[in-house]
Amino acid sequence: MADLLKVEGLRAGYGEALVLNGISLRLEAGRAMALLGRNGTGKTTLINTIVGATRWRGGSILFDGNEMTRLRSDQRAHRGIGWVPQERNIFKSLTVDENLTAIMRPGPWNLKRLYEMFPRLAERKRNMGNQLSGGEQQMLAVARALALNPRLLLLDEPLEGLAPIIVDELLAALRKIIREEQMAAILVEQSAKKILPLTDSVVILERGAVVYDGESEALAQDADTMSRLLGVAERGGH
Repeated sequence: MADLLKVEGLRAGYGEALVLNGISLRLEAGRAMALLGRNGTGKTTLINTIVGATRWRGGSILFDGNEMTRLRSDQRAHRGIGWVPQERNIFKSLTVDENLTAIMRPGPWNLKRLYEMFPRLAERKRNMGNQLSGGEQQMLAVARALALNPRLLLLDEPLEGLAPIIVDELLAALRKIIREEQMAAILVEQSAKKILPLTDSVVILERGAVVYDGESEALAQDADTMSRLLGVAERGGH
């Protein structure tokens, strides 16, 4: 199967600071990747670079065979990149309904399907964004990304700081989105054990470079490698 996303020799950062130094990875359509590593290794910077929110220094990003390193963030979204940042970036002064319809693009992910995927949002569709709990805001952030009807979903630590019951609900929704709907996705998360079952492949970063690239199932069964490369991140520390 052809690559949906192909990153080659990517170098990027913020201002004069270089964070990513020659990263290469590939993701096929309909497959999901776990992006792991200790804090400060470049995971968020890589996601931000794919969506066009950093300073590009070199290398290439091909999406469906087309170069997009020079495109603006909004142009990348129109190409089919859906982004759920750590900050969530929902419109807190709009209702749940308005948050979704304001940016919705034609496709299979309409309001009805989004509310079926996230029943909590259906119950609160008339509530303002600032009236939602943290977990509900995260669900809305994921639903907003899906409302763009993307071909690739990027999620930057979607489970961070959420109550266990909300984590379970969100993981169940992500499992349906990725496994049943076959949405291509890259998930950044501190706990490998939570997202390896949802993904096909895994990339681990260290100091802005790839130090592991393999199958999720193989890493899940390799405790020594997880301990060596992830350290405190795998035990849930920050």
